[in-house]
Amino acid sequence: MTAIDGVDPSVPPSGSGCVECDAAGGWWFHLRRCAQCGHIGCCDSSPAQHATAHWKATGHPLVQSYEPGEDWFWDYATNELYESGPELTPPSGHPSDQPAPGPADRLPEDWSRRLHR
Repeated sequence: MTAIDGVDPSVPPSGSGCVECDAAGGWWFHLRRCAQCGHIGCCDSSPAQHATAHWKATGHPLVQSYEPGEDWFWDYATNELYESGPELTPPSGHPSDQPAPGPADRLPEDWSRRLHR
């Protein structure tokens, strides 16, 4: 995967956590970064599934993992995994001292039972 229509490698991420979860005081399991606009949303295992909601609302199908040390991409439109892709503007993951799931101060005790599987 190199240059791809709809991917803007120059756009920085929208923050260090899920935009909507942060606004609502929620929590996430893992994070995904929109490869077109930089929106950070929570994964499909997370209670709110904001990355998928972002794709459905905007039509931006490609996300990259926003977990430290991961660089794979997922295409929601085709359900395809890409082991690598274009290098996006840093940072490539949330801060390494930020736990997953997170944020730690908002995790319910039974967080693992609340995951979508």
